[in-house]
Amino acid sequence: YSCSAQIYDAFGKDRLEAFTKETGVEVSLHVSSSGSALYRMMNDFSDLAGTTRGLYYRYKESGYVEIPFARDPLAVIASAGCDVKNLSRQQLRSIFSKEVSNWKEVGGPDLPITVIVPGKETAAYKNFDGAAMERQEILYDFMTYKSTSAIEAVERFPGAISFITNGAVSENANICVVSVDGVMPRDEKYPFYQTFYYVTRGEPTGAVRQFIDFTLSDKGIAIMKSKGIIPIVEK
Repeated sequence: YSCSAQIYDAFGKDRLEAFTKETGVEVSLHVSSSGSALYRMMNDFSDLAGTTRGLYYRYKESGYVEIPFARDPLAVIASAGCDVKNLSRQQLRSIFSKEVSNWKEVGGPDLPITVIVPGKETAAYKNFDGAAMERQEILYDFMTYKSTSAIEAVERFPGAISFITNGAVSENANICVVSVDGVMPRDEKYPFYQTFYYVTRGEPTGAVRQFIDFTLSDKGIAIMKSKGIIPIVEK
């Protein structure tokens, strides 16, 4: 199983342990970017990919199968010392395009804003760019190789801001999850979401089918909901 870092950090460990306990099937795991997970599956390094990027049409035409199984908010996170609990969408665009460079410009302390982003090839970067920036270029101070490393970076840098799947953000006194236009990630009207997908070579069978079915079983759904992730149940 080749898995996006965002999906694994959101609810991967609990799910893998529960699946093996329930079925006795051991899972060999490789955590990477969504693009790398797809590449490994397409080149027979794994049986299944977990990704936060949808398939291009040409891959579907080639026989690859995409199975959406969950939606998760793409949360904006900031260092707790920024003391800003809410940003408008326009303020976010201004921060991530470097038009605004100090927290005092958006109601916070006199503190430089350090913009941290996941790597440009990660789904987190691509999804935030498409959903939030409205064709403005993202400008940043630091880029992390793995998308979920943005959490640790925000912890370490005073004045830092970034974005990451909400399911990966644990209770942490050094990090603040920022609402957008007054709406928090777990609220229904939150504007930024990602879809989690499984991708297989052809229709899934055997242990791969078991793994997918477990994700959408009552136990799998309970794990997702405990992390604030919204299940997409197959029809």
